[in-house]
Amino acid sequence: MKNDKNMNQIKNLPGELENSLKELIISKSKKGRLSCEKAFEIALIIKVMPAIVGYMADKLNIRFAKCQLGLFGYKPQKKILKPASNINSDIMALIEKKQKENCISCKNIWEIASLKETSKIDVASLCERLKLKIKSCQLGEF
Repeated sequence: MKNDKNMNQIKNLPGELENSLKELIISKSKKGRLSCEKAFEIALIIKVMPAIVGYMADKLNIRFAKCQLGLFGYKPQKKILKPASNINSDIMALIEKKQKENCISCKNIWEIASLKETSKIDVASLCERLKLKIKSCQLGEF
């Protein structure tokens, strides 16, 4: 199981909400795979944390595809994230503030991308250039 905290939250979901969550995950998945983007759409629709969607997808044996940071779920190479070739010093400064012990969270990358009105993968590429480990997937994948 990915996370016991998420399991407890799922146990506390009203039956109707849990069923809606399952139905949405199944309907938006293709060939047993659900894109990161679709998972976040589901979280917004159902009004649950993305980790709950991740946990339920795992429970339904549905795998995630096309991580919005480019880390996993792309065929055939799995990962499409490459170190950035161009440097944006404003974004780099924010990354430096948010990183701890050469790690940065998925959520922090999303926040920086939103603040700077750029793509998540562009921020992740700068993190890759800085050789930062990206951790704490909001869906619970890593």
